[in-house]
Amino acid sequence: QVQLVESGGGLVQAGGSLRLSCAASGRTFSSGSMGWFRQAPGKEREFVAAVIMSVDSTSYGDSVKGRFTISKNNIKNTVYLQMNSLKPEDTAVYYCAADETRWIKTGPPRYWGQGTQVTVSS
Repeated sequence: QVQLVESGGGLVQAGGSLRLSCAASGRTFSSGSMGWFRQAPGKEREFVAAVIMSVDSTSYGDSVKGRFTISKNNIKNTVYLQMNSLKPEDTAVYYCAADETRWIKTGPPRYWGQGTQVTVSS
């Protein structure tokens, strides 16, 4: 059974930082991609960032470029999202996503985590 377990969400003031982690179990994604999406109340799910696990190739949504950084640890089958200069509009549930073969930015990813809440206060 494949599981994606997110951690690291919470409440932070605007301008602050948080680091999310997503640990995958039950399958390796070394030939695929992993990353993050987010969904704010009343809005559609939005692509945040993704990485191709076999190479250091990354992609970011326009709203987070220059502020967020995705990284990976292939041995641990884990991806991280370092979020800096957080804004109130970054408030959302952040979901980890993964696929063994597909580029998850163009999706849809095969696997999803349960989500972790990130709240940025002004």
